[in-house]
Amino acid sequence: MTDRCGWVGIESIYLAYHDEEWGVPEYDSRALWEKLILDGFQAGLSWITILKKRDNFREAFEGFHPEVIATWGEADIERLLQNPGIIRHRGKIAATITNAQAYLKIQETQPFADFLWGYFDHKVEQNSWSSQAEVPTKDERSEQISKDLKKRGFKFCGPTIVYAFMEASGFMNNHLITCHRHKEVAAMARENQV
Repeated sequence: MTDRCGWVGIESIYLAYHDEEWGVPEYDSRALWEKLILDGFQAGLSWITILKKRDNFREAFEGFHPEVIATWGEADIERLLQNPGIIRHRGKIAATITNAQAYLKIQETQPFADFLWGYFDHKVEQNSWSSQAEVPTKDERSEQISKDLKKRGFKFCGPTIVYAFMEASGFMNNHLITCHRHKEVAAMARENQV
């Protein structure tokens, strides 16, 4: 039996997400934006709910291209509220549009990925947690990023959402040291691929 992090469920989609995606360092701006948006949709729900609907989200939000979504308005919100394949929450859908606009503003001066990785000095934080109880749900950095994103117009990006996003997107390696992915993910950091 493979050792995994304690939060992983038993469903195959959950196992595949943990074993192939979670914690892998992401350096693509658009992909990071998509992950942040999906973490915002997850607020108040379980991650498995989002995972099961992720393909529907990608279709409904046209591949999560901020340039497209930033132009949407009330008619698009109403259309999405009728889509049973996604989380039909008016506030979260509207926030996705304003978040696309805020993303594009950041992109005018620097890539969104560089903006976020700058908080980490462009290096993956390698943690050594031995139990799930040790892993925080937020920290000073997630509080700062949340505050800075909100100043730039982002919504649904509180410190807990940002922390979960940072873990999932590989800004930090929060796989437990007993997890088979800890060493694999550590080796994926750009600074370890010289």
